[in-house]
Amino acid sequence: MRLFNAWEMGQDQTKQQIEKGLHLYQSNQTEKALRVWMRVLEKSADPAGRFRVLGCLITAHAEMGRYKDMLKFAVVQIDTARELEDPDFLTESYLNLARSNEKLCEFQKTISYCKTCLNMQGTTVSLQLNGQVSLSMGNAFLGLSIFQKALECFEKALRYAHNNDDKMLECRVCCSLGNFYAQLKDYEKALFFPCKAAELVNDYGKGWSLKYRAMSQYHMAVAYRKLGRLADAMDCCEESMKIALQHGDRPLQALCLLCFADIHRSRKDIQTAFPRYDSSLSIMTEIGNRLGLIQVLLGVTKCWMIQKELDKALESIEKAQELAEGLGNKLGLLKLHCLCERIYRTKGQQRELRDHVVKFHECVEEMELYCGMCGESIGEKNNQLQALPCSHFFHLKIPLQCCESHGFEGCLQTNGTRGCPNCRRLSVKPGYV
Repeated sequence: MRLFNAWEMGQDQTKQQIEKGLHLYQSNQTEKALRVWMRVLEKSADPAGRFRVLGCLITAHAEMGRYKDMLKFAVVQIDTARELEDPDFLTESYLNLARSNEKLCEFQKTISYCKTCLNMQGTTVSLQLNGQVSLSMGNAFLGLSIFQKALECFEKALRYAHNNDDKMLECRVCCSLGNFYAQLKDYEKALFFPCKAAELVNDYGKGWSLKYRAMSQYHMAVAYRKLGRLADAMDCCEESMKIALQHGDRPLQALCLLCFADIHRSRKDIQTAFPRYDSSLSIMTEIGNRLGLIQVLLGVTKCWMIQKELDKALESIEKAQELAEGLGNKLGLLKLHCLCERIYRTKGQQRELRDHVVKFHECVEEMELYCGMCGESIGEKNNQLQALPCSHFFHLKIPLQCCESHGFEGCLQTNGTRGCPNCRRLSVKPGYV
């Protein structure tokens, strides 16, 4: 009996210390919170308590951009989950392992760990995590520029959010969809989804972390900048940056600095843009966001091109190309080939020009970035897109007679009875997004 009471007291003390750490963390005393949690991890013999404190450490290190430490704690958490022999704990730990790899831009590993989660036969708790698993997998597919599978995953995540009335998950999915459509240059949807996320924060987010507001504002800023609404973009980005600075959110600070730089570049204020690109580059390198580094280097390249410094532009392209090839980011490679085409056209170097034109079209084909109705490329300019239930896209303003001439008029109807022109799958119902 005495041993049982001592074990129970140990559990209570572990719980109290975890709660103490959470209180410190929520009041922005992050380093103190980490010290409290690390002491619990070192001293506690309670596997369930250790599992929970590891979850706190994983979340904190993710928000600080310490992704390698996040991964380290995720690996320890898996061992703890196996010790507990509980499928719910194991599913959660594999989800954290997937997220850690997602943050480190190890997208193939992310997808593999997400599939492991989805194949586990847990309880209702595990099933509720499937929305978060689908979101992480969608982000990984987006990092690899596999747009159809990314959209399928985002739709699944959104469906889980709706079915479980999970507004926080819905908010996160909306931010990812904003990023998705920004990449495909449907800027109206790129703005719509983060605006929806901001609405969810206003309506339901009283007790949420401010990171949800900050992320929605950042994605709105990106869309506003793409639409040429630079004053609105600056306002949203400033609000996002303010929250990121208050909470020591290094990853979001890097993204905001990149957005600020892009805004100044859009204003042709290159001298103001460069220092912000440099600051973003520094943080992206520090935290290991290689996908972000590609975006920074693309912006820097465009600045050099505006200043007619074509050799310096090619130097930035070379660095970005190495990163994009390493990650398997096909859209990044496509953009780089497009910039090279413009540079070599200006230089009058025909052989290099032809080489990059060929590679550009190979990327378009590989990513299926063309409309199955009209045959024009998708993502070349701002265009409204419509996704079929199979997650293939077509331009929304396709003339009906064009569709009829190809036998695809049924695809434009919500109860479409005809197949998708790309994959010929039956369109039995409209997609969520």
